[in-house]
Amino acid sequence: MPNNNAQFLPFGHQSELFIGGEWVTPSTDKMIDVINPTTEELYVRVAEAQDADVNRAVAAARHAFDHGPWPRMSHQERAKYLRAIGQKLNERAADIAQVWPSEMGIVHSTASAVAGSIGAVFDYYASLADTFAFEEEHHPAGGGEFGLLVREPVGVVGQIIPWNGPIILIAYKLAPALIAGCCVIIKLSPEGPGAGYIMAEIAEACGLPPGVINVLTADRPASESLVRNPDVDKISFTGSTLAGRRVASICGDRIARCTLELGGKSAALILDDYDLGVAAQSLADFACFNSGQACSSLTRVVVPRHRHDAMVEALVATFGKKRVGDPFDAATELGPVVSGRQRDRIEGLMAAGRADGAVLATGGGRPAHLNKGFFIEPTVFANVDNHSTLGREEVFGPVLSVVPVTDEEDAIRVANDTPYGLNNSVFTNDPDRALEVARRLRSGTVGHNVFRSDFSIAFGGFKQSGIGREGGKEGLMPYLETKTIILNERPKKYR
Repeated sequence: MPNNNAQFLPFGHQSELFIGGEWVTPSTDKMIDVINPTTEELYVRVAEAQDADVNRAVAAARHAFDHGPWPRMSHQERAKYLRAIGQKLNERAADIAQVWPSEMGIVHSTASAVAGSIGAVFDYYASLADTFAFEEEHHPAGGGEFGLLVREPVGVVGQIIPWNGPIILIAYKLAPALIAGCCVIIKLSPEGPGAGYIMAEIAEACGLPPGVINVLTADRPASESLVRNPDVDKISFTGSTLAGRRVASICGDRIARCTLELGGKSAALILDDYDLGVAAQSLADFACFNSGQACSSLTRVVVPRHRHDAMVEALVATFGKKRVGDPFDAATELGPVVSGRQRDRIEGLMAAGRADGAVLATGGGRPAHLNKGFFIEPTVFANVDNHSTLGREEVFGPVLSVVPVTDEEDAIRVANDTPYGLNNSVFTNDPDRALEVARRLRSGTVGHNVFRSDFSIAFGGFKQSGIGREGGKEGLMPYLETKTIILNERPKKYR
């Protein structure tokens, strides 16, 4: 039975902002209404930060970095705080799993599984205090006796969090920034602020020095003021490619550091030796994740032309039969999309697909049995032209496009023929063949026979899918500046 309790809010301080280690009153009484996508009713109302609030948060982070203890602690001292945060996240996994479906529609069982893994992210970055080369000795080649390469914190960081996976992105942005010694402003999306409030409560409970973590929710104008603020040394942004271009242009104008994790139009290459039914089941299962609202989702199914119709039939039999409904109902496999605006956008792209000649094989509308909520049927389009709107635009919803190709060489060409380069997968029984194809695909991740994404190694994209990487050691590097020190004599500390 459904268990969607919109009255249950597992966090407080909704009318406040977390700045300088305290819950503070915003500069205005403006609030943001967060709508439950299943019920279309108000879930929570939170304070909307304005320019003055953003500037206050930046000033708190700047003071904490320039004058506070955090960047001057040892990595091991900071690691203790990270482990404490990880423990608190484990304790509040159920709260996170309650908020996430209520804000954007992810199935509760999936939210629970992900929320239970987030504490480990902070444990991992804490472990780097003892294993990562924050200092390296060198013998200078151009004079001097002692060379030292040190990796120091980049400074004050603005982290702009999307609505589709807020707790994941908060963790993989915040944990490496903290172990590096940075001070952070977390800017939450108006559609998904809950996880950030929980993180702020955890930061308060763990006793981090004032200003190390600041948390606020803001819409685009105030968000841009964060990017423009000269006291912010780096921006870490996850969102659309369109918004990413704006962030990059502002950062470029003032030579601020930035990392961008942007859109995708990822391909599943179904080679001629792989079972279509097995491939369809694999694709259908992940296409339900986040109601298709995942930048790395495999939405282009690239298949040899002589297998096209059979591939479409297999997807209709699997993805087309997924159960749509309340994400808190244990029987549900596909929840709603985040908002009415997002549903309208998806419907517009589906209409463009039909106008361009794509054949609707299943879905394409709103579920008949649901008269409320921002739901879209699981949808499959056949004979999609890779150069059409549906073939090139990121839909960000439960829509799969089957693209026919002539052979394996053509499949690689089509997979790469996109402005994006975030993720791909190769479906073949031959791992050597999979590796050979993977090395020719221009994307940040390539999986084998299933959707793959692994932040413990690295996540990010080629081309317009972004700049930089998150996760693993690669995700720590953007929060560090490299300094070379050359001394005429070896100092006592290193003798």
